[in-house]
Amino acid sequence: MSSDMRVVIVGASLAGLRAADELRRLGFDGPLTIVGDEPYEPYDRPPLSKAVLLGIMPPEHATLPARTDLDAKWRLGVPATALDLEDNRVVLGDGDSVPFDKVLLTTGVRARPWPKPEESDLDGVFTVRTLDDSRRLDERLSAGPGHVLVIGAGFTGSEIASVCRERGLSVTVTERGPAPLVGALGGVLAAVAADMQRDHGVDLRCGITVARLEGDGQGRLRRAHLSDGTALDVDVAVVAQGSIRNTEWLAGSGLAAGPRGVACDAGCRAFDLNGLVTDNVFVAGDIARQPHPLYDYQLIALEHWGNAIGQAEVAAHNMIHEGLHRRPHLDIPAFWSSQFEVNIKSVGIPTYSDQVVVTQGSVEERRFVAAYGFRGRLTAAVAFNHGRWLDFYRGLIESAAAFPPDFAVMDRTDPWEVRSSELPDPAILSHGPTVSVTGHLPTERHVEFVSAPK
Repeated sequence: MSSDMRVVIVGASLAGLRAADELRRLGFDGPLTIVGDEPYEPYDRPPLSKAVLLGIMPPEHATLPARTDLDAKWRLGVPATALDLEDNRVVLGDGDSVPFDKVLLTTGVRARPWPKPEESDLDGVFTVRTLDDSRRLDERLSAGPGHVLVIGAGFTGSEIASVCRERGLSVTVTERGPAPLVGALGGVLAAVAADMQRDHGVDLRCGITVARLEGDGQGRLRRAHLSDGTALDVDVAVVAQGSIRNTEWLAGSGLAAGPRGVACDAGCRAFDLNGLVTDNVFVAGDIARQPHPLYDYQLIALEHWGNAIGQAEVAAHNMIHEGLHRRPHLDIPAFWSSQFEVNIKSVGIPTYSDQVVVTQGSVEERRFVAAYGFRGRLTAAVAFNHGRWLDFYRGLIESAAAFPPDFAVMDRTDPWEVRSSELPDPAILSHGPTVSVTGHLPTERHVEFVSAPK
């Protein structure tokens, strides 16, 4: 470990902060620079669509504390615009550049905006990704709008719809797919999520898209026109149609970077365009596409809090260790969501499946565990208000246990009904799953014969 090694972290995010923290904890005392396009130091994003909008947490309390003295140089409010791997420097939007010996990329994702700029600029149209986004939406919801429209029923959209109902607001949710959360959990559990929304008074419209947002002539949103020909009078529209990975600035860098993220090895070292691993460029968090042995070494992209921390700590360790002292990031993916009085927790990758079975509890009471499998192996488990069992299922996934599982547990569902997990084609969704296999989907695997040229 060289004390004069220059480390730059691009992305003042959860992953960026945790990596900086870990570098200092491990004894790295060299120059450290953290670049961020927002004017704020790293903050926690999950509360922005939950606690902040409910008024439980003031936005300023979402700031993430560092565990150690970072002694870092902060370059905030200025985006990185290019990565020059010939001269080893990060080019910034203000024309300056920051030299490095090793660099970590943690630029994350941004909310996908409404595609029509003249409509997205209307007063009353929101996305929720940043601290400022959440603050502005909270202020508008606190003013008591007559009707709220949520466009997209993924996790963010569903959580915002839940917040609206808790605040006593009238809300409509539109979703291109057949049910909420279907892209992340499959059709069986998505049907439960749909019932949850309707039971709590949400006007849920599936298989429906928003064709046009209409203003009042003075720049304020007043109406949404839907694909079925109907129209809704709305004061607020929240666009929750997924995210875009912040990788455009890496174009021309020579890295294997694109809309799906930045490909890297299990040690968080980025690949170049030829598939060769770099030794001075690392990646962590939402933009990382990383192979996992339990999922046939396919590249997995995850937009989850725990994954960002795990990859950041591995990347930091490997930046200052060589050879056999490096270690891989092999954690089982996990996430949680709170909506409509239900705590949804998951381990593994539900989208990496072809079958699902409810193994414990009661679907009717919304207190159950569902196990997912692919080709006879357990690949994931999802709990609705029954999360205490997930460590047990994590152990089964890590040991490549058979599917359907065969064990005796408390409140076991009997008989077990193994069903198709009913995962839709991603193209029919208004949002993507927060955990996705970015190589071939399991259902897409095939061999194609190509004849040799004569």
